[in-house]
Amino acid sequence: MEKLATHSVCCSLRKRRVKQMGSDPITTLFVDIGGVLLTNGWDRQMRKKAAEIFGLDYEDMDQRHHLMFGSYETGRLTLEEYLSRVVFHEKRSFSYDDFKAFMFEQSRPIPGMINLIRSFKEVHGLKLVAVSNEGRELTEHRIEKFGLRAVIDFFISSCFVHYRKPDLEIYFLALDCAQAKPGEAAYVDDRALFVEVAAGLGIHGIHHTGIETTRTALEALRLPLDRRRAA
Repeated sequence: MEKLATHSVCCSLRKRRVKQMGSDPITTLFVDIGGVLLTNGWDRQMRKKAAEIFGLDYEDMDQRHHLMFGSYETGRLTLEEYLSRVVFHEKRSFSYDDFKAFMFEQSRPIPGMINLIRSFKEVHGLKLVAVSNEGRELTEHRIEKFGLRAVIDFFISSCFVHYRKPDLEIYFLALDCAQAKPGEAAYVDDRALFVEVAAGLGIHGIHHTGIETTRTALEALRLPLDRRRAA
């Protein structure tokens, strides 16, 4: 009963923090990584490509992936543990290191997006926070390879915080760490559902479908940008 009461109090406090989006100036920009700044870390097309190259049964691999990936994304499994259930549950002609190298090689920057987000941060002095769903080894590799520490102030990644979008707690945690009210934050994500959840908390949601539409949407939040600077 005590646990239930505590949970009810916490839920009530969370609800009181949600408010309608108003006219507060934007001080904080939340941004997804996979699908916005970089290609996805390990999506369906990448898994299909892996199945073809390594001679795997894609259907079996995909079923196993969906059963295990949530635990990997929330930091409850290492990459090696995830792959031991999804790929290496039977003897293979290739090594774990071979397969991991293939996974890491799939990441690419989305043209222009890192520079665009960096420009908004620098011109308007925004706090820039990554809010992403991704496993630890992939996250650390991508941060290092693409120099994201030089752009992003801190990372609220599912593997670090043990929540993943669309859990409300990951958005509340991002707001708490940024010390921002919902109406002071904008959030860019390529998944419409995740944007809708954030908007429901009073965060200005931007569904990323391309560099120009995202630039226009951010500028509409009274964040004008010299377009030559972001080219």
